[in-house]
Amino acid sequence: MPELLDIAKRIAAQARDGEQIEAYVSWNRETEIRAYEGEVESLSSAESSGVGIRVIQGNRQGFAYVGDLDERHAHEALEEARDNAKFASIDEHAGLAEPDGVAVKELELWNDDLAGFANADKIALAIELERQVRAGDARIRQVVSADYGDSSGESAIASSKGIAVSSRETTCFISADVVAGAGDDTQTGSGYSVGRGSRDVDVSKAAGDAIERATRLLGATKPAGGRLTAVFDPRITATLLSILAGTLSGEEVARGRSLFAGRIGEEVATAIFSLVDDPTDIRAFGASAVDSEGLACRRNVLIEAGRLSKYLYDSYSSRVAGAVSTGSAVRGGYKSIPGVGARALALEPGELNQKEIVAAVGDGLLIQGISGVHSGVNRVSGDFSVGAEGVMIRNGQLAEPVREITIASTIQKILQNVLYIGNDVEWLPSSASGVSLAIGDIAMSGA
Repeated sequence: MPELLDIAKRIAAQARDGEQIEAYVSWNRETEIRAYEGEVESLSSAESSGVGIRVIQGNRQGFAYVGDLDERHAHEALEEARDNAKFASIDEHAGLAEPDGVAVKELELWNDDLAGFANADKIALAIELERQVRAGDARIRQVVSADYGDSSGESAIASSKGIAVSSRETTCFISADVVAGAGDDTQTGSGYSVGRGSRDVDVSKAAGDAIERATRLLGATKPAGGRLTAVFDPRITATLLSILAGTLSGEEVARGRSLFAGRIGEEVATAIFSLVDDPTDIRAFGASAVDSEGLACRRNVLIEAGRLSKYLYDSYSSRVAGAVSTGSAVRGGYKSIPGVGARALALEPGELNQKEIVAAVGDGLLIQGISGVHSGVNRVSGDFSVGAEGVMIRNGQLAEPVREITIASTIQKILQNVLYIGNDVEWLPSSASGVSLAIGDIAMSGA
């Protein structure tokens, strides 16, 4: 492979007088394997690469990309971006990121073992995962999927503003989706294990997680409604944090699409609630040394001891707000331009594990799954109403499973009613980690 950073630098060096150029160059290889009944049902391996180029001319931005690393094609994309800029609307805030002096941390996010991990060994992991799920509980009726996947990627960014950085990372995962049954009742569950390399994934953990989540809900009924304390499973908490990330985007705040607009310094949550986005934490699978504009990623404290302290910004949204970038630019790849986003959200953990939180709550509901987030959550008003399933808590113990319920509150009330934050941090393959989270005064509608 050619050196991605060298390609990016050569493109950025072609900037003319009064012109800004940014080149984003990336390469990625992915493998996906699915096992079924002890055999390989599907195997795919794909490699992709490309160059995305932004050009700023007279407060106008043009963008174009090409799906290979041939520099002749990249030159054609550069000319196309220049042409697109001529027809773009004037935007006084248009511009590339300026170096801000924040040092880039060295993060080890690459595991060499994937390069030598043969497909036969990858297939064996997927087949073993399926075997353990089937053998783990007689109530497992179907293994819908038993998958292995990995990804190796490199990227480089260079601009006429003097930015020139590169990064690389690997990820590896196994996951299973299963159906459990008892009589006429069937329930589904999923489990996974993720890491940077093949030795990081745990087949027994993924299989056991899928089995427990499916069988735990067998016999679930629709309960009577009421108000109660809800304990969010770590995966549910991660979903909540991802919702909060959207409301704390400087771009959304500027557009008036956030319930937190104009509230810096206010107490928006209980005092035990502190939320950070720290892409330099290598435990996070969204970790990165640099953001998608080439600025150093850094630890951003968004809510500290209940008080709103910061919004997330890329360079564009920071200019609109009269602020500074928080190194929070993200992009979907070389085919897109940067926007604002979180990479590694996490709550400061508490002192109790989930079992201890359940005991402390006494009576309530452990929520294992939710649905309808996109339609049931309003990031402007804060309204929160989603479908849910889980297990009732009685006398500090898990009791009967329930389903076909709706839980409702507002994001504002949820943050003010946090009772316990768990110490059971779960690093998920997403932009947010999870912990068990106890929330008081949640409305539950049921039978």
